Amino acid sequence: MTRGAKTPSKRVKTAKGRTASQVRWLERQLNDPYVRQAKADGYRSRAAYKLIELDEKFGLVKGASRVVDLGIAPGGWSQVVRAKSPKAQVVGIDLLPVEPLEGVTIFQMDFMADAAPQALADALGGPPDLVMSDMAANTVGHKQTDHLRTMGLVEAAAWFAVENLAPGGTFIAKVLAGGTDTELLALLKKHFATVKHAKPPASRKDSSEWYVVAQKFKGRE
Repeated sequence: MTRGAKTPSKRVKTAKGRTASQVRWLERQLNDPYVRQAKADGYRSRAAYKLIELDEKFGLVKGASRVVDLGIAPGGWSQVVRAKSPKAQVVGIDLLPVEPLEGVTIFQMDFMADAAPQALADALGGPPDLVMSDMAANTVGHKQTDHLRTMGLVEAAAWFAVENLAPGGTFIAKVLAGGTDTELLALLKKHFATVKHAKPPASRKDSSEWYVVAQKFKGRE
C-alpha cells in the first residue's frame, strides 16, 4: 500500500445515538490508512490489502483459473483476484447480500448448508486452483464459543478444499490467535506440501486474526 504523509487524526464530532464502542469503531475507520486507500483504489473493503499482502508473500493468485471465495462479502478479495488474474472464473458465497461483481458468480446462502458445496462446484465447472476463506462466525461475546464457531467454519472450508481442489492448488483461510488446531493442521499437512501461518500488515495489530496458507495440494487418496 502506498503510504503518504501522515494525516491528522479525526474524531467523531457527535456521539448522539451511538454507543461508546460504535464511536471507537467509527473513529478507527476514519483514521485507518487502509480504509482511505481502499476508497482511492476502488476496493470494497480494507480486507483487500490482506489478500494483496499475502499474495505478495506466497504467490497465491497468479495463474489461478478457477477460484472459490468463501465469505465473499463485501467482495474485496474477489476484486483482487479479478485484478490480478482477469481471466479467472470466480465463485463466491456469503450469508450477506453482495453487490454484483463482473466475472464473479455469487450465492447468497449459508456455506454450512448441505447444498452449498455442490452449488459452488457446479457453478465453477471444474476443480478450483484456489480456495480462499475469510469467513468468521458472528461473535456472541464468549471468547471460547466464538473461537469454536469460527474454527468450525475453517474446518468446513478446509474439507471443501481437500475434496475439490485441483492438484497443486492452494487453500487460504482466516483463523484466530493460536492458529490452526492440531486436528485441522494434521489434515492440511497430510494433503498439502507446505502449511504456514501469517499475519499480513493490513491485519490490525489488536486483531486476533491470522491466516493459514496451505500450498501445493497433493490430491485425495
